[in-house]
Amino acid sequence: MKRILEPELMVDEHQVKAYAQADFETPHQDFMRRLSTLINEPDFSGTALDLGCGPGDISFRFAKSFPLSTTHAVDGSQPMLNAALAALNPDLAPRLHFIHGLLPHVILPQSNYEIIFSNSLLHHLPEPQVLWQTVKNYARPGTRIIIMDLLRPANLALAQKMVQDYTANEPEILQRDFYHSLLAAFSLEEISTQLVEADLKLHLEQISDRHVFITGVIR
Repeated sequence: MKRILEPELMVDEHQVKAYAQADFETPHQDFMRRLSTLINEPDFSGTALDLGCGPGDISFRFAKSFPLSTTHAVDGSQPMLNAALAALNPDLAPRLHFIHGLLPHVILPQSNYEIIFSNSLLHHLPEPQVLWQTVKNYARPGTRIIIMDLLRPANLALAQKMVQDYTANEPEILQRDFYHSLLAAFSLEEISTQLVEADLKLHLEQISDRHVFITGVIR
């Protein structure tokens, strides 16, 4: 099945509200478990970069898990960032900074980061090298990379089944967006090719029927 693009930004207020209120506990907790295992440094005190932070749930989880860290969280959708700011705990505010900007043109406060992570951004991008080149531009030797995204199902019927299996209890707008996201996602083979083109030596692993996990350390 060929990739079918979806809009790069989620800016509709109803769409943003549905996404912010959706139950992503299982995949987000799994993301953080895997990230924490890879970092293996509970007293990490550097600065992390979250690319495509959306309404901020994983940014919040990261800041709570690493209380000595600072996080710069970027998203191109101002409504998404408004949702994140509305949910921001004042205790986290000094260490968690939300930045509005579209990759690759966003201007960030630092030239490089110790950790770069991203969840569910890649499939939104018409041109995937935007993500990989941003990673390269803001990494340095030793930067740890942690990225999770959707995988495109083999056919429309399987995509429809995933919608029923995983979002049956969610609002119709979220079911629709999940379906479109599945169709816009990449295959393992496509992502592998992207990494070769970007000259990024990262580990690629399918971790569920719909998720890929990409990790590594920049040398």
